[in-house]
Amino acid sequence: MTPQAVSPPARLSGHAVSAGRPWPMGASFTGDGVNFAVFSGHAEKIELCLFTPDGRKETARLPILERDGDIWHIHVGGLTPGTVYGFRAHGPYAPEQGHRFNPNKLLLDPYARALEGRLKWSDAVMGYKIGSPRGDLSFDTRDSAFAVPKAVVADPSFSWGNDQAPRTQRIDTVIYEAHVKSMTALHAGVPQGLRGTYLGLCCGPVIEHLTKLGITAIELLPVQAFIDDRFLVAKGLRNHWGYNTLAFFAPEPRYMSKGALWEFQTMVRRFHSAGIEVILDVVYNHTAEGDEWGPTLSYRGLDNASYYRLAGGGRSYVNDTGTGNTLNLTHPMVLRMVMDSLRYWVETGHVDGFRFDLATVLGREAHGFDREGGFFDAIRQDPVLSRVKLIAEPWDVGPGGYQLGAYPHPFHEWNDKFRDGVRRFWKGDAGMTRDLSARLLGSADRFDHSGRAATSSVNFITSHDGFTLEDLVSFTIKRNFANGEENRDGHHENHSDNLGVEGPTQDPKVLAARGLRKRNLLATLMLAQGIPMLLAGDELGHSQGGNNNAYAQDNETSWINWSRADSGLTDFVARLAALRRSLPILRQRRFLHAQNRQSDGLPDVIWRRADGTVPQSEEWHDPAFRCLCVELRMQAEGGDPNPEAIFAVFNSGPAVALHLPDTAPGWTLLLDTTRPDWQPDGKSARALTEAPAQSVLLFRSLTGTPKGETP
Repeated sequence: MTPQAVSPPARLSGHAVSAGRPWPMGASFTGDGVNFAVFSGHAEKIELCLFTPDGRKETARLPILERDGDIWHIHVGGLTPGTVYGFRAHGPYAPEQGHRFNPNKLLLDPYARALEGRLKWSDAVMGYKIGSPRGDLSFDTRDSAFAVPKAVVADPSFSWGNDQAPRTQRIDTVIYEAHVKSMTALHAGVPQGLRGTYLGLCCGPVIEHLTKLGITAIELLPVQAFIDDRFLVAKGLRNHWGYNTLAFFAPEPRYMSKGALWEFQTMVRRFHSAGIEVILDVVYNHTAEGDEWGPTLSYRGLDNASYYRLAGGGRSYVNDTGTGNTLNLTHPMVLRMVMDSLRYWVETGHVDGFRFDLATVLGREAHGFDREGGFFDAIRQDPVLSRVKLIAEPWDVGPGGYQLGAYPHPFHEWNDKFRDGVRRFWKGDAGMTRDLSARLLGSADRFDHSGRAATSSVNFITSHDGFTLEDLVSFTIKRNFANGEENRDGHHENHSDNLGVEGPTQDPKVLAARGLRKRNLLATLMLAQGIPMLLAGDELGHSQGGNNNAYAQDNETSWINWSRADSGLTDFVARLAALRRSLPILRQRRFLHAQNRQSDGLPDVIWRRADGTVPQSEEWHDPAFRCLCVELRMQAEGGDPNPEAIFAVFNSGPAVALHLPDTAPGWTLLLDTTRPDWQPDGKSARALTEAPAQSVLLFRSLTGTPKGETP
């Protein structure tokens, strides 16, 4: 039952109220009170609403009388951090013109640094009357304050001590994509009370695991405060992944044990102490308010026409995100909010970078995607943001949304061409050898322009969105029935292979084939130019039972079961990462163009067939060409005289005789994926040997081995 509205006082006894100032945005403790500043270009009146600490009772409703341009501001003396508040905005309710003001709806400050309470789904959070024949043109008069989260004046102070950002070079970066709860919910080494939290994620056993793997950066699925979608709640599910942001400045409360910002800050500090950077997956392309049928929680009620890209004369929303709405980053105040949010996480949270969900949205101008658009210009000139790692998911669902390779320096990009091409090569699809050659060299076909580096490509085999590595080699058909959408959701083109049996099996031959396939995929990832990204749990053999869209599975489907970890696979991944660190040839910033080096006259890259010959143009398209070999040296244009060379073999076909190049006096074997427990012995390999079926081999030239060093 909706509580009866009681008009709170318009004055606050014992607290001096003054004009305040239009900066900084949001709520700021001034020492003698709190300053509030909020943007609305179309509101006629805005009220500041103050609440009891538990957020249940509105204690005062103060009109904000001062306005500088479109920024409304007020200072209330005597208030302190911990004050709970919200806004009400008055103005036209005219959806046909893009305006949806409704003062009966309590609005969250877009700059809220902390939240009190969670969203309780009720028809009262809608600006319109559900069931009305006028639909969203109707007007709902119920007060929503009882059902919505409130903002809290936060104290961002924290003792960082001697915290130093690792600032890992891009060529040395190895990313680990992880979820706060999935990583820790079932980890026996994490104290029970800290599982599923920021503090649990930075526990010693978790950090030790990442360090063993050679991880340099942990990329966290969204940790900015988000909501559970109404249709999920109705089905008894939750928004596990978090791609439904409500508050761009507030850490998600469900990952806190004490409900305080210092928990997030402590996590970052501990990761930094271990030499691990923290990258946040951020969702600035849309908000949790959805389309015209969604709730009024913040932006819609403050200034719908400014915050969102509108269509249909203003009544409906441009939906380039597939989520119902699209933030309007062409508006200067919306762009400012995003930039302020990014800087806040860097300056207050000490994070080291961002992965931008559906990043094409961020570059959309009136004429379409523009790599010189306002957002890109703003972020590249920013003295704070231009020095952190920036990763784009280079697509959205709007027109011309696929923009892989189109982003400006210094952006990196998730490379789905790498994902799909490598999967298809090892699956045995014909004609994929030429594509593999491009992916191994940093996808120069996409990124080698405008002074961009080979590290522009973030290479991955799997990510949160899709099959896990275990499921990639166990299922040919997705099994998403637990999501309640009759298996219609999720990717249909997975380029997966069950290796003979669909789903789990005890067949030793199938298990052996699956283990080899996983090692081949992982080896290809770690031996390619670019930045490798590993999905959390892949190194442990984590399965989601064939669910390739586990966004709503806050349960053991998504939670990593550490007790069933494949320790052999973990050790193999750690070995791959160590190999990558030890071989500068695998970590080059410049693209390789098969140019002759001044130091030895040899090309920096030579493609070969198994018999040692260089493939001719017509041979690249031969379906039988399944054993691709490549000889690599340091890039010619860089002038590095290092005489070392490596020779890598990727054989997705049957066993074949292998001729090692005569461009070095000898080679030593470093890696053979068919023998995961084999250790290099430093001995010279035979001039003529064999590439086993379904294998990756890696050799190192003897001339490149420094004296006294064992490969």
